[in-house]
Amino acid sequence: MKRLLFLAAFWLSVPLAAEPGAGLADRVLVDKSERSLRLYRDGALIHEITGLQFGGAPLGHKWFEGDERTPEGRYTIDFGNPQSRYHLSLHVSYPNAADRAQARQAGRAPGGAIFLHGQPNRLPEDRRMVGDWTDGCIALTNAEIRTLWKMIPDGTVLEIRP
Repeated sequence: MKRLLFLAAFWLSVPLAAEPGAGLADRVLVDKSERSLRLYRDGALIHEITGLQFGGAPLGHKWFEGDERTPEGRYTIDFGNPQSRYHLSLHVSYPNAADRAQARQAGRAPGGAIFLHGQPNRLPEDRRMVGDWTDGCIALTNAEIRTLWKMIPDGTVLEIRP
């Protein structure tokens, strides 16, 4: 409910770069090799973003905290953070049970705090960090994360492919 109240205030104050016309997504697909994110509603593609930025070691699945990899697998977007250090952010439900077991087997912590997010707040609005720079998150432009913020409700399925 907090996110819905925030969204109402946010919609009134933050302009979109490109107004999506197809409504809310029920599935998000991230393809790391294509550096793309696609939103679907009832099986139909409703929005696409390319040029994603990942963790500093973008190839392969996240094994443990600090490996700078972006997870791969099936998760959900479980909440939005309007107070993010990276413009806005949408939390990914990593780690799941398999991720925790894998890290435990290696004697490591799985990590967490994986988000879809914008650029660091310290940057001017139209600037973008260069290359893959996150600790495992999926970074977008500020305009792109504002669009996703409006189109991805809490509980939306997220699949991250290699």
